[in-house]
Amino acid sequence: MRDAAFKLEASFLTEMLKSAGLGKSREGLGGGGAGEDQFSSFLVRAQAEQITEAGGIGLAESLYNALKESQND
Repeated sequence: MRDAAFKLEASFLTEMLKSAGLGKSREGLGGGGAGEDQFSSFLVRAQAEQITEAGGIGLAESLYNALKESQND
């Protein structure tokens, strides 16, 4: 259950980082081109996973506790 909660938090953070503009292509000269567009999602996901492993925003722990309590009921 804990692993599933961490994966859910990482997915949530991935979407939040994308919404904040992380991983968007830079315009103008010096942009990464098609390669950057294709692989930026991997970078954003890796960053979200690192944030989660470092303690995240507490979502995983809250979800885990809620699941544990519902299983005990």
